[in-house]
Amino acid sequence: MWAAQGLDGYSYAWASEDRRAVAIAGPALSSRDRLAVWGASDAAVPLVRRVLAKVGPTYRPLGDSALIDALVHGIPTLNHVGSFGWMDCTSPAGCSVPGPSRAEWLPETTLPEVETLVEASFPASYAKPGVPGVERWAGVRDDGGRLAAVGALAWSAPTVGFLAGIAVQPQTRSQGLGRQVCNFLLAEALRLHGAAALMVNDWNHAALRLYLGMGLRYRPLRAASVST
Repeated sequence: MWAAQGLDGYSYAWASEDRRAVAIAGPALSSRDRLAVWGASDAAVPLVRRVLAKVGPTYRPLGDSALIDALVHGIPTLNHVGSFGWMDCTSPAGCSVPGPSRAEWLPETTLPEVETLVEASFPASYAKPGVPGVERWAGVRDDGGRLAAVGALAWSAPTVGFLAGIAVQPQTRSQGLGRQVCNFLLAEALRLHGAAALMVNDWNHAALRLYLGMGLRYRPLRAASVST
């Protein structure tokens, strides 16, 4: 459902002739043109080949690891570009959403502080202040009043709130401030959308432990790109 957002004219969907594979093209979804793919690999390969010819080489196929492997094997112009995890929660009962914490929504006047923190602590983040699709930032301050941890809801679909841009000042890590921000955003995503999700790099073991500890479920994904 996250990838299917915007099927009102901004995103487009295709199905194979036998309906065993589906591809959805979402422009600027989490800062990239993405082509989410589901279904049987033998049906998905010709479908993705046809769709890429329509939407162009900026779109990156995204899906379950085995399916992306099959696409790369079957379409010579595709190459692997990364492995990561999709993590989600569809019920407050299945997630760790504790009581009130110091995390809160941040006013727009604090966005320069947010940008400084994200650039210093997580410069590779797709979610940054001013990036299209980034909706609202939350944060928590340390005892000295300095912004110590932030995160955002970004690129959310009507039925899935998407967490992104989680960043913590290096000197305040291991104090639980990042978890406070994550729990706040998780609760808000569930309240506003009914489900919550995020993406995490497989090498980020600390983040994986945090999100698994919060009750989010892990699903391995891969992405591919078109050689130019």
